[in-house]
Amino acid sequence: MAHEKSFSAAYAAAGVDITAGYEGVRLMKAHVARTIIPGVVSDIGGFGGLFMPNLQGMEEPILVSGTDGVGTKQRIAQLLGRYDTVGIDCVAMCVNDIICCGAKPIFFLDYIAIGKNEPEKVAALVSGVAEGCVQAGCGLIGGETAEHPGTMESDDFDLAGFSVGIVEKKKILDHGSQQPGDVLLALPSSGIHSNGFSLVRKVFDVENADLGAPVETLGGKSLGDVLLTPTKIYVRPVLALMEKVQVKGISHITGGGFFENIPRSLKKGLSAKIRKADVRIPPVFDLIQKIGEISERDMFNTFNMGVGMSIVVSRQDAEAALQILRENGEDAYILGELIESEEGVILW
Repeated sequence: MAHEKSFSAAYAAAGVDITAGYEGVRLMKAHVARTIIPGVVSDIGGFGGLFMPNLQGMEEPILVSGTDGVGTKQRIAQLLGRYDTVGIDCVAMCVNDIICCGAKPIFFLDYIAIGKNEPEKVAALVSGVAEGCVQAGCGLIGGETAEHPGTMESDDFDLAGFSVGIVEKKKILDHGSQQPGDVLLALPSSGIHSNGFSLVRKVFDVENADLGAPVETLGGKSLGDVLLTPTKIYVRPVLALMEKVQVKGISHITGGGFFENIPRSLKKGLSAKIRKADVRIPPVFDLIQKIGEISERDMFNTFNMGVGMSIVVSRQDAEAALQILRENGEDAYILGELIESEEGVILW
């Protein structure tokens, strides 16, 4: 290989081992290979990732991009020494945003900043990214690993990425067709997903907690397992829904919870009226609220509260939409309805 003679003793003395980077690339190749889909042109290791989209039948293709990171959830992975799941979160945070426009994700690139490049750790992180890409049906066509000695502790890392999707211009989701009486559907989350972890870490004092001990109120699961549960990727069920039903708006419920995210998918002058008793809240949120003595408003304005994504459809399409989502693995349910109001979200 071209880099077999590449080695810098001076750079290694400064804390950067470029040969570890080469080993990391070798170890991750099998994971990346799982993500190869039609359109992937390049292998990893080049200066850019190449992708040839299939534009057949498209009149005005529009590219849609999204970028995000894992946030401080990665500290849980660090404390547990488990690095193969947060990559799923990284992909999910990007592709779930993209489908809110009606676009299909086509490729993804990641960026890993790390205090000391340990090839096995990097490969584990990329294995999660690859799994996320498989779930989203997009190709992992490149990325970057940067060793940061002196600015990060040796066991620290940060994981971020971005994705690009494509949609026919006339199929971009338009909120203009929404009207009072339309129904808001909920797609359940797998848990906390990847938002609010600065508060979560404070509430549970994770630096000193026994993350491996089973917790009765969490169904006997350990706190670490529950906190590290990957963000659910909604691409396939939502794309299947949009093929058969008119979708009038989608919100990815991330940081800011209900109050920030649901209004982003609503037509001006309309609000989502949601009965709190209808929200299927997982036990972990009750535990966070109880231990942290957090107000109900702050809970719904910080976390997804068990709703990873909300979708607006007409009332007459609601049952068909629920059936399609359930056929595609989502236990979706009716969360609320749209009413004339400027409040954004009304919880009652």
